Amino acid sequence: MDRTADVAIVGAGIVGLAHAYMALKKGHRVVLFERGEYATGASIRNFGLLWPIGQEPGVGLDRALRSRAHWLDIAGQAGIWVNQNGSLHLAYHDDELEVLQEFTEIYKHAGFQFELLDKKGVEDKSPHVKTNNLKGGLWSATECTVNPREAIRRIPLWLEEKYGLITRFGSVVTEIAVPQVKTSRETWRVDKVFLCSGVDFETLYPQVFDKLPVTKCKLQMMKATSADSHFALGPSLCAGLTLRHYAAFSECKSLKKVDDRYDNELLTFKQKGIHVLLAQNNAGELIIGDSHEYSMTIEPFDKEDINLIILNYLNSFFNTSNLRITERWHGVYPKIKDNIDMVVEPERGVTIVNGLGGAGMTLSFGLAEELINKL
Repeated sequence: MDRTADVAIVGAGIVGLAHAYMALKKGHRVVLFERGEYATGASIRNFGLLWPIGQEPGVGLDRALRSRAHWLDIAGQAGIWVNQNGSLHLAYHDDELEVLQEFTEIYKHAGFQFELLDKKGVEDKSPHVKTNNLKGGLWSATECTVNPREAIRRIPLWLEEKYGLITRFGSVVTEIAVPQVKTSRETWRVDKVFLCSGVDFETLYPQVFDKLPVTKCKLQMMKATSADSHFALGPSLCAGLTLRHYAAFSECKSLKKVDDRYDNELLTFKQKGIHVLLAQNNAGELIIGDSHEYSMTIEPFDKEDINLIILNYLNSFFNTSNLRITERWHGVYPKIKDNIDMVVEPERGVTIVNGLGGAGMTLSFGLAEELINKL
């Protein structure tokens, strides 16, 4: 068997798949290594949201919009479900509406596709939001939803079928010394390695990560079904807490008032990094979350009080009485301080790509495009 390739990818999560896709499109022979029979990390433990509205204009937003275009192209070819349903940021307090107004003024020429709505405009976009005390909302057209559990399994199969991707699932990479990549079963000869191992960043090149401001983030999430089997959510929904979570809103001076009010209301929101998003997949299931707890050692035990805070806040803008929780889980991803990615070359021929900070579904294809174009 020919165990040679131009490019080796380590990790079959969304970051690794994006790099495999871009390299294959350039005509490279690519081998993909994944320790499991399929990826089971952060790439399948998320909302499935492509979320350009959360990215700051410049590198982040540009990368997100290019990633979105690649997602739509891949989905059409590979038969992957994608819903171009947009998003609504809901405002129930004057300070939240002020942030949205400031945001639309600051970034009116930045490349976003948004519209500031009054109460009636929000109701027209989504009949499912609670209207009591509703002040208005920010509609954004760019957000999309995929089903990550299906997409992450389908993409490598499609890459095999269309581009001849070589897959090595169930293969743990034990050593990289370009041109050799060794696994527990075989040795490959390659020209270039992209290490996209996600939260398992200590296994290979631990000395590199020891020098970087990187930590791990644990988030708690839930899945629910509605009593109405034909329920269609429409735009993905979020409210005031989300304004202080995403970097895109950080330039708004009025955000401090929102921040202070929520700290006075319940400091746990900030201590556990809680903000609340609601999305719906192609099975009609509702995905709810999430929290953010940072540590290099992640506790395996989920906290039900965090789930209850999330559900209580969700109930402030969406009726939860008809929901039945069917799954609870947590995801873990690497987070690097004050940056949207971590791209490091520890030695000749090796590039570590990590630290997309919970925005892997939104940013991976754009970042991979940039890095593969440099080959």
